[in-house]
Amino acid sequence: MSFVARHGLWSAEQKDAALRVRRMVEEKNLEVIRLAFPDQHGILRGKTIIASEAMASLESGCSITTTMLAKDTSHRTVFPVFTSGGGFGMKEMEGAADVLMVADPTTFRVLPWAPSTGWLLCDLYFNDGRPVPFATRNLYRRVLDELGARGHDFVAGLEVEFHIFKLDDAHMRAEDAGQPGTPPSVSLLSHGYQYLTEQRFDQMEPVLEILRRDIVALGLPLRSVEVEFGPSQCEFTFQPRKGIESADNMVLFRSAVKQIARRHGYHATFMCRPKLPNVFASGWHLHQSIVSRATAENLFMARETGQPLSEFGRAWLAGLLDHARASAVFTTPTINGYKRYRSYSLAPDRAIWGSDNRGVMIRVLGGANDPATRLENRIGEPAANPYLYMASQILSGLDGVDRKLDPGPSADAPYETKAPLLPKSLRDAVGALKDDPFFREKLGTEFVDYYTHIKNAEIDRFLSEVTDWEHREYFEMF
Repeated sequence: MSFVARHGLWSAEQKDAALRVRRMVEEKNLEVIRLAFPDQHGILRGKTIIASEAMASLESGCSITTTMLAKDTSHRTVFPVFTSGGGFGMKEMEGAADVLMVADPTTFRVLPWAPSTGWLLCDLYFNDGRPVPFATRNLYRRVLDELGARGHDFVAGLEVEFHIFKLDDAHMRAEDAGQPGTPPSVSLLSHGYQYLTEQRFDQMEPVLEILRRDIVALGLPLRSVEVEFGPSQCEFTFQPRKGIESADNMVLFRSAVKQIARRHGYHATFMCRPKLPNVFASGWHLHQSIVSRATAENLFMARETGQPLSEFGRAWLAGLLDHARASAVFTTPTINGYKRYRSYSLAPDRAIWGSDNRGVMIRVLGGANDPATRLENRIGEPAANPYLYMASQILSGLDGVDRKLDPGPSADAPYETKAPLLPKSLRDAVGALKDDPFFREKLGTEFVDYYTHIKNAEIDRFLSEVTDWEHREYFEMF
């Protein structure tokens, strides 16, 4: 009996999908299959397997080292993996031991840009069939199950800003290698500022068309391709999808964009605010609603004329605001991302909401009897791990519903309304999560301590570096 069958890991839908995968691999003469899992940062890691071997092991899993879960954003292992418990307090994580990547057959894709290559997203399990608690896709599925037990589905639409530059120098000399290495030197594709003008779009159209073609061929539900305000900045939006699909789409989209761009001589980045002259910060706006599984009704939709949201929707909104500070480390997980929160910009700086107002954290869209009613959370950065971003939204929203919270009135002056300020730095955000009893209960102390440890390792490394600002400020003066 296979590992999957022994532990009952696949649903009927996944079993059917596995049959289709085997058929497609044969019909399309695929030569290799990439098995990937999203790590703690939402970055895909995995192995490339010869197609025949991948199909032979589809139900038995593929081993991968647990150190993948121990790395910060420089890919440094920041846990003492060769000590008792491996720094995780778990025997299974000691000594860089292996866990199993088990493919989710419903995620199968043929990669348009890589010849004869298939792709499967995987989940991580210990050898006894238990989900690895530090794997964020597993965590998000658990949160979705909690929502599903109430008869609800989470619907999310993606609105993602990022930059595409011409790659001038990849800095591939040996001395440029490091953790991290020297970033590439780039130049602009457009000057920017002419937001949504056809002229600027046409300047970037050659690379945008390359991306559009492959993203559509990949089967992602692309809705629009736009030029954003800043130089070489663009935005892709995606149609709403239920459950885990939107999170899976986000990790695949980011990875695909970077791979496709690089193959054509470009550098794409989802870093929030690159340190380049005149370049603007990018955000990831998450559109969300809740629908009933029984009736498919949008539970945020108001029935009463003049009301933007139902009572359920208002309570969900209030939960997002109430937990905004503690969940910020999930929506904005990098040191760089907090440089986007500026007053009188198109980014929020405090936990408030407003009806169709782009200065607030939560923009409410829709109205009475409008089935497209939704909340647009504008807090996120495009580098966020989508499984943690979306999990934090569901948990916060449900808590608002359970406690019947009231979000208060709409903020018409978003940068003057008195409200809790969002964290000013990643250190503030980590502290807010670490001290928060709600997320400790919902995500588990084990996971919160794990995640904050990784983030603190990044912060400590940042604080040990001498910055350009310090050198300018003190080198001559003292």
